[in-house]
Amino acid sequence: MNWTRKDLIAIQDLQPEEIIHILDTALTFEEVGQRDVKKVPALRGKTLVNLFIEPSTRTRTSFELAAYRLSADVVNITATASSITKGETLKDTALNLQALHADIIVIRHSSAGAAKFLADRLDVSVINAGDGAHEHPTQALLDAFTIRQKKGRIAGLNVTILGDILYSRVARSNIHLLTKLGARVTLAGPSTLVPRVFEEMGCRVCYDIEEAIADADVINLLRIQHERQRQTMFPSIGEYAAIFGLTKERFDRTKPDALIMHPGPINRGVEIDSDLADCKRSVILQQVTHGLAVRMAVLYLCAGAQPAEEAA
Repeated sequence: MNWTRKDLIAIQDLQPEEIIHILDTALTFEEVGQRDVKKVPALRGKTLVNLFIEPSTRTRTSFELAAYRLSADVVNITATASSITKGETLKDTALNLQALHADIIVIRHSSAGAAKFLADRLDVSVINAGDGAHEHPTQALLDAFTIRQKKGRIAGLNVTILGDILYSRVARSNIHLLTKLGARVTLAGPSTLVPRVFEEMGCRVCYDIEEAIADADVINLLRIQHERQRQTMFPSIGEYAAIFGLTKERFDRTKPDALIMHPGPINRGVEIDSDLADCKRSVILQQVTHGLAVRMAVLYLCAGAQPAEEAA
């Protein structure tokens, strides 16, 4: 298929064939990371601006490395280093970056809808690197890429997402993607963080961790989003870990080939035992590696470059 979008704002916007096209394109770029020279000229002459109004390690670095590997120039801007601290609006900041001939703006912002707001007002490509509790599309894409690499498919799999669903943009993007591609999604966690309204998105909601993970092919763990919560959603971290944490004893009762995933950062000893985060069935670091190929694919497609086979 031909990619026609200049922006990537939300998985909810995409058709299943568009998701598959991104994953297939990422597969082409996965091979680049295994070369001695990990660089292709696909975006030579292009400039990417990482506009991160919220803190990030994995996502910002991943986009930066992805751009470098595509031979683009990169400028990193944080909230504290921008004129936003002087009262400049997000729109004016972005328009100034466009006036400086940026070609792609990757934005992370605490407000849901920030990426869409810019995409509707700019001629340059806008990539959503996370907007409030709304969506984080490239995280869902790299999660799907990892699942497909390890399981060979997504359709028909049982995927359990465990933790803070209510405040998680990762959860929402994953739900949209997995259901679009035919997986069965179970959401689990405290009822205050997993309200039954999520059943309207085609998911099963479960408040018993043993039941939630019993038939799971993939267990995707989420940390507690303390920075977005305005009130305490459960009595204590210790109680959360005791009732909903993935322990070795609980994991031993899952399918023998069930995978452990986590978007990071991990709170060891809370949502997952430390040893499990590093076990053979954990693909957490593989998610990070695959994220590089996925973000190369997204930048490449939204920049409107030549066919991926020629780029690689």
